[in-house]
Amino acid sequence: MAAEMAKRDDPPASRNAIRPSVGAVLARVATFAIDGIEPCPVWAEVDIRPGLPAFTVVGLGDAAVRESRERVRAALLNSGFEFPQRRITANLAPAHLRKAGPGFDLALAAGVLAASGQLPAAALERWAVFGELSLSGELRGCRGTLAVAEGPRRAALQGLILPAERADEASLVEGIVVAGVGGLAEMARMLRDGELPPAPQAGEPRDDSEATEGVDLADVRGHSHPLRALEIAAAGGHNILFEGPPGTGKTMLARRLGSIMPPLSRPEALEVTRIHSVAGLHDGGGLIEQRPFRAPHHTVSAAGLVGGGSVPRPGEASLAHHGVLFLDELSEYPRATLEALRQPLEDGRVAIVRGQMACVFPTRFLLAAATNPCPCGFHGDARCTCTETEVSRHRRRLSGPLLDRLDMLVGVERVPVGEMAATPMASSGAVRERVIAARGRQIRRLAGTGVTCNGQMDAGLVRAHARLTADGQRAVLDVYRSHRLSTRGHDRVVRVARTIADLEGSERVGPGHVMEAIAMRQLDPRAEAAA
Repeated sequence: MAAEMAKRDDPPASRNAIRPSVGAVLARVATFAIDGIEPCPVWAEVDIRPGLPAFTVVGLGDAAVRESRERVRAALLNSGFEFPQRRITANLAPAHLRKAGPGFDLALAAGVLAASGQLPAAALERWAVFGELSLSGELRGCRGTLAVAEGPRRAALQGLILPAERADEASLVEGIVVAGVGGLAEMARMLRDGELPPAPQAGEPRDDSEATEGVDLADVRGHSHPLRALEIAAAGGHNILFEGPPGTGKTMLARRLGSIMPPLSRPEALEVTRIHSVAGLHDGGGLIEQRPFRAPHHTVSAAGLVGGGSVPRPGEASLAHHGVLFLDELSEYPRATLEALRQPLEDGRVAIVRGQMACVFPTRFLLAAATNPCPCGFHGDARCTCTETEVSRHRRRLSGPLLDRLDMLVGVERVPVGEMAATPMASSGAVRERVIAARGRQIRRLAGTGVTCNGQMDAGLVRAHARLTADGQRAVLDVYRSHRLSTRGHDRVVRVARTIADLEGSERVGPGHVMEAIAMRQLDPRAEAAA
């Protein structure tokens, strides 16, 4: 009777409470997944309980994550630890977030060690871990280390434990402790003894862009108009297209654009390094301090150019972020590939959607392109053998909406014989100084707007910061009426004029600046008709 009364007196919540199974042990270890170029918190939860020996990994992982079971098992045994002969369930939470790559190996191994009592679980609470395991227990670096290193700082953790070979890269993130270890055994000793490995040293600056060393504007003879266009493009971050016969120097000019670009700021350099790390093109070390210069072949796919794949990766447009994307022989690129550039050019970002996954990659690049006017390249010359149909088909490969997104359309002609042996008109060093001064004026004027150069201004910023004189405004409107500029084309002319004024140190944009901007934009009826 007393037992029945006691049972009735128990509150319902206590009678129905779920109690942990006898012998079950749970451990949690912090790690991070990469979404685009941003870190996403992930908890590696490991549950060990009596039952038939099994090791199951759940949490929407790809093949590399599922294969981590065998790497973790072998690494633990070969590092002198015991692998529990019980039922082990590992969950990578949150379960809705896709996990890709071998970087979760170390978190799973640390969770098994903590749940089995071979590591102090309390010591792991302050750390995030990230890295791939070899079968011997040694640690290997993974792509995206710099992006992952941002995670512990945002999550208010003490630091990050990762492979020693990537410690220099992770140390670029300020405000966290970076512990680079060589393997599982070294990590265990560090957590037990509380003795941190030596702090990583700042690596040497890196240049992971395509080679631009040894190029200088002093190599160019003649071409005063294209050289001036290059200076304006670099000073304002304006997209530029060179058109002309083969052999006139279009590619030579475009490849020297990187030599006059201003240096990267530290936030820009960190962003560039992070993108290259996520793409697997940065193997650790120092910050990338040179603006990237990317020149993909014309056979590149749309996914290769703007990003994509089953697990989205940055494309050439993102790898050129804060730098130059050079497309030589522009008309030879598949039209669908070029059309994929329209959103990145306009928005400065590209969204890649794959099933349940959506990633956003930044694409603030300067587009430099070169093309021939016709298939043979000599349109308008007696040597041209192309029919009007072939010329028309060739020009249709570049759509009006795409051309309308280019600020400058510049013709490149054959250099007169008298200028072939002339003294160079400019050197990269001298032009770069003028570009840096003009960029400085733009940064001060656009402070607080979220953009840093005239080429990034939208219509609202153009109206607010162009500062046209009355005569300058009339000149723009006259050109708008007479040349049938689109609304977008009107804004692009004003932006280029604003950059020309900045190069001269002028606070206001006058009619002279406007007319030079018009001269830098050979108007294409297809482009201007596509508003």
